Amino acid sequence: MFLVLLLALPFVGALLTSIAGHAKRSVVAGLAAAPALAGVALLVMLAPGVLAGEAVEFRAAWIPALGLDLSLRIDALAWLFAALILGIGLLIVIYARFYLPANEAMGRFLALLLLFQGAMLGIALAGNVLLLLIFWELTSLTSFLLIGFRKDKQEARQGARMALAVTGGGGLALIAGLLLLGQIAGSFELVDILASGDAIRSSGLYPLALLLILIGCFAKSAQFPFHFWLPHAMAAPTPVSAYLHSATMVKAGVFLLARFWPVLSGTELWFYLVSTTGLVTMVLGAAVALFRHDLKAILAYSTISHLGLLTMLFGFGTPAAAVVGVFHLLNHALFKAALFMNAGIVDHEAGTRDIRLLGGLAHLMPVTATLGIVAAASMAGLPPLGGFLSKEMMLEEAAHTVWAGQHWAVPLLAAVGATLSVAYSLRYIFHLYLGPCRSTYPTTPHDPPSGLWAPAALLVVLTILIGLFPQTLTTGIVAPAAAAVTGGAAPAFKPALWHGLTPALAMGVSALIFGAAILWWHGTFQRKWDNLPLPDAKRLFQGVVNGLVHITRTITSVIHSGSLQRQLALLFIVAIVLGAMGVWTGGYAPGARATIPAPPVAIVAWLLLLSAVAAVVKGQRQRFLTLIYISVVGLVVSLAFIFLSAPDLALTQISVEIVTILLLLLALNLLPKVPARVSSNRRRLRDGLIGLAGGTAVGSAAWAVMTRAPNDPISSYHWANSYAHGGGTNVVNVTLVDFRAFDTFGEITVLGIAALTIFALLQPATRGASGRRLREWIADLPQSPERHPMMFAVAARLLLPLATMIGLYIFLRGHNMPGGGFIAGLVISIAMLMQYMASGFEWADQRRRIDEHLLIGLGVSISAMTGLGSLLFGAPLFTSSFGHFSLPLVGTFELATAMLFDVGVAMTVIGAVMLALAELSHVAQRAENADGGAEEGPMDIDPAKLRGAEA
Repeated sequence: MFLVLLLALPFVGALLTSIAGHAKRSVVAGLAAAPALAGVALLVMLAPGVLAGEAVEFRAAWIPALGLDLSLRIDALAWLFAALILGIGLLIVIYARFYLPANEAMGRFLALLLLFQGAMLGIALAGNVLLLLIFWELTSLTSFLLIGFRKDKQEARQGARMALAVTGGGGLALIAGLLLLGQIAGSFELVDILASGDAIRSSGLYPLALLLILIGCFAKSAQFPFHFWLPHAMAAPTPVSAYLHSATMVKAGVFLLARFWPVLSGTELWFYLVSTTGLVTMVLGAAVALFRHDLKAILAYSTISHLGLLTMLFGFGTPAAAVVGVFHLLNHALFKAALFMNAGIVDHEAGTRDIRLLGGLAHLMPVTATLGIVAAASMAGLPPLGGFLSKEMMLEEAAHTVWAGQHWAVPLLAAVGATLSVAYSLRYIFHLYLGPCRSTYPTTPHDPPSGLWAPAALLVVLTILIGLFPQTLTTGIVAPAAAAVTGGAAPAFKPALWHGLTPALAMGVSALIFGAAILWWHGTFQRKWDNLPLPDAKRLFQGVVNGLVHITRTITSVIHSGSLQRQLALLFIVAIVLGAMGVWTGGYAPGARATIPAPPVAIVAWLLLLSAVAAVVKGQRQRFLTLIYISVVGLVVSLAFIFLSAPDLALTQISVEIVTILLLLLALNLLPKVPARVSSNRRRLRDGLIGLAGGTAVGSAAWAVMTRAPNDPISSYHWANSYAHGGGTNVVNVTLVDFRAFDTFGEITVLGIAALTIFALLQPATRGASGRRLREWIADLPQSPERHPMMFAVAARLLLPLATMIGLYIFLRGHNMPGGGFIAGLVISIAMLMQYMASGFEWADQRRRIDEHLLIGLGVSISAMTGLGSLLFGAPLFTSSFGHFSLPLVGTFELATAMLFDVGVAMTVIGAVMLALAELSHVAQRAENADGGAEEGPMDIDPAKLRGAEA
């Protein structure tokens, strides 16, 4: 259960932080820091066993038919990655508390940050690859929201859109690749896949699976040619940049390479694809970083370069290189997070991130300069810092790697990348902090309060200590993590400041000398670089997007003309044709089940149904009458449910009919009295033929099903287990809230989304051309002199508590008798609808205490939390529990967790209906207010209008 708690902490923290978003900044920051702090404590508790080589696992059934279980697993590699996520995440929260301006929505920001933290933690802990994919896509969505947090800035919106497009597209490839991997291994459990290395590498699907997985990893970790999204993500607030691009998001792809290293590496295809991509990315990122002027852009491209370095190391496919990869993953997270915080401090205190406008800051910001210089020196790989150790070990591995028979290619390019790394790191040090002070700065620089520099200081201290005492501080963490990567084949991990006179030392010294020389002549190189005709990645990306949009618009204009009638006709034709093909190819044998005679009442109801349908077609131009005819259709269907002994369905149908008819009556106010366009005779003939064909097909299918007597109907299971396993005698309700609760949860989620869609569509209805037409239609409508009759208003208020009691009664009895949350929600909604219709929107809306959006959100959340609660007891998702209890005077009664689920259903239904009602009323109200015609009050009778009417 430790793993479930560890994973749940960030999500619970996000909920609490969003609720307390308007509290004091320190309170909100404390709520956001608490989950990471608790998570670190849990990791410390797990450390002795995990770092000793054990793997802690948790598994609960979720959707066994799909091979998807809530399977969590933490080994030394996952422990290291989780420690970076939570540890640096904690420091980022503290940093953000002091960095964000007072007018920033800190609650929303930290809530999003915690959601992202939870998604990243899910990737680290996932023991099932399908579960991993869920968290993988969640990181793309949450990073999109974080990068575009300042949505008023165009560059933030563009950067977020680019990041989502690239990482989301890579995620689609990863989904396909991991599905293939699971198919080859015969399981989606990570343990089973890691044990199937030989089978996977020998499979004919291995090349395709590997390519798809690598696309997903390369896109997430900004490898060439997907690297261009990461620099544009710098439009995010600096705390986001420091977190996403040091320890979390961009490391996710590298983490996945390490995670699947035992089963995917060891082939030439892996070596050439992964190591080549990493090497190219390493050199390219370093070259571009050298000539950027924005501090965050320099660090962004340096991140790309170091991610390429990590990818290259894992691509070598040797256990020794994998050990170095794990070590540098740790070092890079420490110095890069510190550098991003450092750049944010400079921007915060000096008013700019343009390195050309800065310089000499060591005299004005000594504390900040010290931290920045040490962190940049570690990035350059200077001794005696942690970055030096892993860089020298990387060069050692590169020196012994042969690429396509060439012994010089990899060492040379690795040395070039290291040289450029030294150059841009020294530029960060000298051009930003050293040298004389400028006469003017955008704002006067000075060291910030300790809350801003203390998190970076802790990371800088760690990188110093790792460099000075590598054996003491890192062996117990890096060696077990590397063993988890290599399947126990990792060589001994022996980091040291001095390994003797080795090729790696010569390459490192050369990199330092040539890097310093490049910095000396940087101005000359900068001018030459600026004159190069380099492609603009952002422009190329936008061109591709515009091209795709043009293509889709062309296709859409051909197949989708905007005519709803045409789309429905195509939909029905395709459905009829596919159904006919199924019958034709699969054969059809009529059932032998005996039929029962139809009583005269059923025949009369059937004829009434046909008459109402014909009246709908005939009276389509008279919308009010058409609604009446439609209500007759719904009433007859309800009677059919009663006749067929389905009282739950009858209650639901009648309630839905009343709600929809009332809402549609309100919607008629927003439509012209007569339709503007009538179908031609040819189109009517076409629609009639399609309707007859569709009706015949559906009727035939229903006849075929009902005339067959199945040997084992699915309903028999529900009849047999409704009371024993669900605790209720109402089989319909138990099925909805227990056996098929996941389906019901999906349905109420869709209902909530539909209500929000109505809200979004009707919000702009009174603006522009549509608003002008609406005001013209409303102006032409006849106005009653008594808009809210006294008898109607009084009767509606008397009915409200009575209807509410009936709704509560229907809700409470639903588990054993016809009723339940859905019907109760509709009954209470009808009572509320009557208040709005009787007393007017203004009067009713002033007395509303709960927002409809909140009601929908709470309803869905309560249902979801009820379903998730079963996982805490080792039961499948949405499993209910019940028990019988006794109280004095009350007696014995039953309580079931399904009641909580039903509460969520009822709240969602009420919220959805009331949101639709509110928007319809708001539109009419805004339109009337525009003409000065709105009246307020529950019984606002205008005597002048009455006299005019009597005259």
